[in-house]
Amino acid sequence: MRIAIAKATTVSERRVAMTPDVVARLVKQGMEVWVETGAGDGAFYPDDAYVKAGAEIITEGDRLWRDGQVILKLDPPNDQEIHRLSAGSVFIGFLNPLAEPLRVKQLADRGVTAFAMELIPRSSRAQSADALSSQASIAGYKAVLLAAATLPKYFPMLTTAAGTIAPAKVLVLGAGVAGLQAIATARRLGAIVEAFDIRPETKEQVQSLGAKFVDVNLEEETRAEGGYAKEVSDAAKRKTQEVLTQHVAASDVVITTAQVPGKRAPILVTRPMVEAMKPGSVIVDLAAGQGGNCECSEAGKDVQHQGITILGPVDLPASVPVHASQLFGKNLATLLGYLRSKDGELDLNFEDDIIDAACLTHGGTIRNDRVQAALAQETAGVS
Repeated sequence: MRIAIAKATTVSERRVAMTPDVVARLVKQGMEVWVETGAGDGAFYPDDAYVKAGAEIITEGDRLWRDGQVILKLDPPNDQEIHRLSAGSVFIGFLNPLAEPLRVKQLADRGVTAFAMELIPRSSRAQSADALSSQASIAGYKAVLLAAATLPKYFPMLTTAAGTIAPAKVLVLGAGVAGLQAIATARRLGAIVEAFDIRPETKEQVQSLGAKFVDVNLEEETRAEGGYAKEVSDAAKRKTQEVLTQHVAASDVVITTAQVPGKRAPILVTRPMVEAMKPGSVIVDLAAGQGGNCECSEAGKDVQHQGITILGPVDLPASVPVHASQLFGKNLATLLGYLRSKDGELDLNFEDDIIDAACLTHGGTIRNDRVQAALAQETAGVS
C-alpha cells in the first residue's frame, strides 16, 4: 500500500496528518510512504525526520496526488487537489461533510473513495481512531489557558502577606470531550468549576473531575445517536437559559463547547446574560465556528462588550501542532489498520462497522444519508 501525506493548505493550519514516528511504524509494516515536502514544517517535523523514518519526500505535488494510493491530509482538499486525484484512489482526512456537501459531491464525481474522520463512530472499538475526540481534548485544554491569560485575576486561591485572594469561578457549558478537558484543566489551575450539559448521564463524569454539575430537568430526549447532544426544543432552550443565567452572572470565566453535528450551535449565553456578568469576565466560545453558543461571539475574533471579553477561537488544536499531529497520526494509523488486509493490500470491507460508518464516498456515490440530505438542501438553495 502506498501512503501519501499531503501538506495542509488552510492558512492557519499548522498540523500535519502524520508524524515521523507513526510513519516509521508504517514503513516497518511494509508500506511505502510518500511525504509532500514541507508537510511537517508547521508542526516542527522537518523533511529530514521523515526521511530517517523511511519515507520518500515528494517535491512534485501533482505526482503525490495523482499516484498516491491512499492520500492523507488533515484539512479538506481544495478544488485543485480534488482535480488531481485519480479515480479509485482513497482520501482520508477531515472533510466537514455536513457543512460542505458540494465538496463531497466533487469527490464522488471524481470516483474517489473518501473517508471523513468526523464520521468515525463513537464506540469502544473505534476509540483509538476517533480524531474528533483527540482534537477536542486539545481545544478544551487550550481554551482554559486562553481564558486564564485574558482574565485580569488569578485562577487559584492564594494566601499572601497582603491578604487572601479568592479563586476564580469557571463555568463550562457542554461536557463532551472538550468540556471535560476544560474542567480538568481549570481545576488543575485552582479554579472553582461548575459545568452543565443537556445530557444528564454526563453528571457523574463532571463530578469525578471535582466540578459541580448544574442540573436542568428538560423532560425530553437530549442524547442523539453516537452519544452526541441532540438539538432540543425551543422550550427546552428557554428553560436552559433561565437556569444558566444566574450561574453565568456569578462566573469569572465561561467556556462554551456545545455543538450539534450539522446544525448551528445552540445559543446558551444571550446578550443580556453577558451584560449581567462582572466587568473583566471572560467567555471563550469554542462553538464560534458554528455560529457560537454566545450571542455576542464572532468566529476568529476577540469581542469586547460592556467590559466583558468574548473570545471566538477557531481551529484551536492547530495552535498545539506537535501533540495534535501526534494524536491525529495515531488516529489515522488505527484506521489504516482496519483498511489493510493480511497481505498488506487495501481492503474495503464494508461489513466492518468502522469502515462502513467513516466511508463517505465510494464508486461514484455518497454513502451517508445525512450528507445526501445536506447536499439536496444545498443544491435546492443554489437553484
